[in-house]
Amino acid sequence: MEIWVNPACSKCRSALSLLDEGGVEYTVRRYLEEPPSVDELEAVLGRLGLEPWDITRTGEAVAGELGMGTWGRAASDRGRWIAALAEHPILIQRPIITADDGATVVGRTPEAVRSLLD
Repeated sequence: MEIWVNPACSKCRSALSLLDEGGVEYTVRRYLEEPPSVDELEAVLGRLGLEPWDITRTGEAVAGELGMGTWGRAASDRGRWIAALAEHPILIQRPIITADDGATVVGRTPEAVRSLLD
């Protein structure tokens, strides 16, 4: 199992605690220090069944600086969003957890994290 975390994020710390309580082995990826590539983001989005705008933290200052609020959300816009997430990983919603079987969740709630433990 791998979890993408920002150590300053309370949701990330909570998810790590739940994984510890569940007794699972996992690898921590500090995605701000080791940003995911475009290919990795495409793969994660595929496993999540989401679009890049669905995992974008649009309230971040850099989102405003980029004008993301005006960006389109059509299939033809995906590349622009994914490139922005790869270049500015602070925009990626967290934590993202991928189980060994490929199941992936955005672990913002205890229920989402626990869904990988069952």
